[in-house]
Amino acid sequence: METLKVVSNRLPVSLYRRKNELHSKPSAGGLATGLSSLSNTYQMFWIGWPGASIQKSEEEKVTQVLAKDNMKPVFLSKELVEKFYEGFSNKTIWPLFHYFPQNVVYDNKLWEAYVTVNKLFLTKILENYSDRDTIWVHDYQLMLLPGLIRAKKPDARIGFFLHIPFPSFEIFRLLPWRIQLLKGVLGADLVGFHTFDYARHFLSASMRLLGLEHHLGQISFNDRSIKVDSFPMGIDYKKFATAANLKSVKKEITRYTRMTEGRKIILSIDRLDYAKGILQRLEAFHQLLRHNPSYKEQVSLILLVVPSRSKVESYRTLKHRVDELVGKINGEHGTMGWTPIWYFYKAIPFSSLSALYNISDICLVTSFRDGMNLVAKEYVASKTNKGGVLVLSELAGAASELNEALIINPNNLDEIRDAICEAFVMPLDEQKQRITAMNDKLRRYNVRRWAEDFFERLEQIKSSQNEMETHSLNRDIKTKIITKFRTSEKKLILLDYDGTLVGFAPRPELAKPDKEILGILDRLATIEGTEIVLISGRDRKTLGNWVKNEKLNKVAEHGAWIKEKTDDWMTLEPFGYDWKPGIRQILELYVDRTPGSLVEEKDFSLVWHYRKADVGLGEIRARELLKTLNYFTQNLNLQVLEGSKVVEVKNAGINKGRAALHFYAKKKWDFVLAAGDDWTDEDMFKALPEDAFSIKVGFKGSAANYNVKSYTEIRELLNELAGEERYEKNS
Repeated sequence: METLKVVSNRLPVSLYRRKNELHSKPSAGGLATGLSSLSNTYQMFWIGWPGASIQKSEEEKVTQVLAKDNMKPVFLSKELVEKFYEGFSNKTIWPLFHYFPQNVVYDNKLWEAYVTVNKLFLTKILENYSDRDTIWVHDYQLMLLPGLIRAKKPDARIGFFLHIPFPSFEIFRLLPWRIQLLKGVLGADLVGFHTFDYARHFLSASMRLLGLEHHLGQISFNDRSIKVDSFPMGIDYKKFATAANLKSVKKEITRYTRMTEGRKIILSIDRLDYAKGILQRLEAFHQLLRHNPSYKEQVSLILLVVPSRSKVESYRTLKHRVDELVGKINGEHGTMGWTPIWYFYKAIPFSSLSALYNISDICLVTSFRDGMNLVAKEYVASKTNKGGVLVLSELAGAASELNEALIINPNNLDEIRDAICEAFVMPLDEQKQRITAMNDKLRRYNVRRWAEDFFERLEQIKSSQNEMETHSLNRDIKTKIITKFRTSEKKLILLDYDGTLVGFAPRPELAKPDKEILGILDRLATIEGTEIVLISGRDRKTLGNWVKNEKLNKVAEHGAWIKEKTDDWMTLEPFGYDWKPGIRQILELYVDRTPGSLVEEKDFSLVWHYRKADVGLGEIRARELLKTLNYFTQNLNLQVLEGSKVVEVKNAGINKGRAALHFYAKKKWDFVLAAGDDWTDEDMFKALPEDAFSIKVGFKGSAANYNVKSYTEIRELLNELAGEERYEKNS
């Protein structure tokens, strides 16, 4: 049986002493419940902090106690907890990801503690690692960990799930350590979020900061395909839907019903957190009482606030403000027999929680930002076949699923107040209809289905990676190519330039070949029976100036111009120029509308480059330009091509495949090799025979037989063909 190692900041247990002996008790939690459904498929282990400062002398004993529950502790000093958990995790990442940049603390010492703790988790994982392990890393405290694991175990099977929102790029870019966090998360094979919006923000940040484009949520990074997707976390539906049948819950329901008889009950349950919108829901309730005197003594708000992060200053300040506001409202509106707000600052047992869900007429959730908000789902599940109204913030992740709730903007106090009024007068039939529709969703996609769905998708992406691996240019295939090359008499090598022999540059003129690649090409050209053809999109003047060796054949402008060694440049057929002025006007319009873009003119083509433009804007303008050009060129003998950050217009009939066939037809070759990185190179790959060695730079779908991750691997192969046994990357 395969092993699943779940890695989270906290272990799902509480440690306690009985007769001077240490014991552990499972903590209630949705994650632990969801993962229990995988126990038939995986042997489960959990790695995390035990949640208390453990003396050095007790670490071995704690380890033994936790081992009984298949748990491995990561021990953290008090100082590390303060700087890592209370510090960087909850003073930096938490407020920023919840759109509270004014609360963010930027401190290198806190960051260093965050790095240190992620490395401690790595050490614990490696101590207990086997090749059959699946590792599932959870949440914002461990965003570096997937990348750290990947660096040590390149073939590991890793999932990552973020339980809080991932912010928009404009917010995320404020973080000085944004690149490190992105690369850390991208160490995973599957990256999961609660909603599509969070996944979209992550993909946007990856594209803007790392230049990683995606197709349907799949991106390529460091020679791997990574899937980014949304998985809305569910709850233990049956637990809440059937709780009212428990004797302990029935007892509490009877007690609460007696205490609240004759009144409408609004329920508010949250951890103490500024992202939960506790203050504004109190203000909205305050407005309700002021503007609707008839509700006085007819309605009560039960405000249950669970203590959280009491050592963080912003949380202590929030607690003080909540206390003051509750006192103000109760003092202004309360009477001898009626308290408007019943305020509790504590955690309560499940029986009491379930009873409150059952007796409440309204559940009020007004989060400013919330990864999901399981309170909303628990309330709905507890209302099976009963009336009740959920008032839900549109900025909570749950709003994307529970759209039968009364959806409100948490910043609009009038809207919250009006939603409460609407809930009070909503007919019982409508309440049940809405609750039933939401229950159907929660029943189908519960927390167990959430975990299973994540692992099904992880299996899919690993299968896709394995399939790509079969096309990877490994050592055995390289040996086969080199052996075939050295034993053949007539050898043809067709090479694209940009992205294949050199890396991309911000401006076309900056991608000039270095001494290393020129030396490799020169040596190859001296090998008897070898024909080298550079097939480039570059103009003939640039290509001729950059590569002067007349033993090399050159093809410019994707096949428009051909130069066979010492011969002059020629075209395979005459092409016209008269279309260029009109098309240039269109391209220049897009230069004006897209800062950082430019137009390059070649003999038989015009190219719009947008590599230096804002990534998002460049992609949008490229889509617009393609539509415009396709419309204006439909009756002209022109072709519109999209390459890597370029859009090119050229005469129809010009392509690399045609140029490749020109050289291929000259002899009966024993050996043919072609390499390219762009989709414009696909014509070349398709034009060659099946026994040709065709290599695509990058891991996108291709007609090529093999893939490599970067141009440096092409250089390495060419260097070995040229007779060099060792290859050292150009510094």
